[in-house]
Amino acid sequence: MSEQAFLISSASRLGVSLDAAAAKRLLQLLDELERWNRSFNLTAITQRAQMLTHHLLDSLSIASLLQGERIIDIGTGAGFPGLPLAIIQPERQFTLLDSNGKKIRFVNHAARTLGLANVVAVHARAEQWQDERGAFNTVVTRAFAPLSELMTTVRGLCGADTRVLAMKGRRSTQERAGLSPQWVIEQDVELAIPGLDEERHALVLRLDSRP
Repeated sequence: MSEQAFLISSASRLGVSLDAAAAKRLLQLLDELERWNRSFNLTAITQRAQMLTHHLLDSLSIASLLQGERIIDIGTGAGFPGLPLAIIQPERQFTLLDSNGKKIRFVNHAARTLGLANVVAVHARAEQWQDERGAFNTVVTRAFAPLSELMTTVRGLCGADTRVLAMKGRRSTQERAGLSPQWVIEQDVELAIPGLDEERHALVLRLDSRP
């Protein structure tokens, strides 16, 4: 099976419908990542097959959980999950934020190369940065920080209706116990990534609106 066929088939199992053009752009993103990685060491994952599962498919697994027009990916690194999501959802606006300058330079390069007009790359620390347009509709993080630290970091980017999607690996009862009572876990979604034999889940959180 070709890479493109594998990607389209696997995405379908995640509930994501990819046409050939979108699949081609996703694979082009990996081409650029591989090329830059040889010089700048952007990611420890260097095997192409693992890039398909750990970067592309892992990113696409939360596509159905996004809400609203304005999405921010905190600690995006080399652009995951933000860049793949921006490719398949051009109707949404994506802000990709990271404190690592070389990784944000790659995000800028990839967005230009792939013609992603719906992507803005920001070099900053999340707790020190705010968007002049106000709160985001969805905040996305992937393996960014322990839950309590994460929610403190993103608080300034959230409003009453913001959905926070925390992509996690193995479940931790201890981690949840440290969560501030101002946050409510609305969903715990199992993420079954084709070709990835590792535990994945996403926590969906909101600010507690109760008086």
